[in-house]
Amino acid sequence: MTQAPLKGIRILDLTNVLAGPFCCHQLAHMGADVIKVETPGTGDLARQLGADPARNADLMGVSFLAQNPGKRSITLNLKSASGKRILKELVQKADALVENFRPGVMARLNLDYETLRKENPRLVYCAISGFRSGWPAGETACL
Repeated sequence: MTQAPLKGIRILDLTNVLAGPFCCHQLAHMGADVIKVETPGTGDLARQLGADPARNADLMGVSFLAQNPGKRSITLNLKSASGKRILKELVQKADALVENFRPGVMARLNLDYETLRKENPRLVYCAISGFRSGWPAGETACL
């Protein structure tokens, strides 16, 4: 039996809808321990996307179900001091963080790469964006 290539790697998944969740889903397939961090109450926007209105109403839309198997999950209010503290504690034990917020959101939350690398200098920080944010539109930057 072959060992999963990312076994022992922990990824924090702060993504929504498609590109980010798909990226982290592939990392989970390769054996990474992926922890999905969602907003309390609503979670990933994909929880409400799919052809079945009942599933969407239960926050289990097919789009969410397709992109998130194999992940663990936690809800954190990243606007609160306690949510930020808990995320920073998770960062200390993580290998990578993937986020796909609009450019500037993580900086406004004081959870950008410069801040989080103080918690974990070896952290790989991956920002996925379809909007202009200092690199060509539609590209991904991993720091």
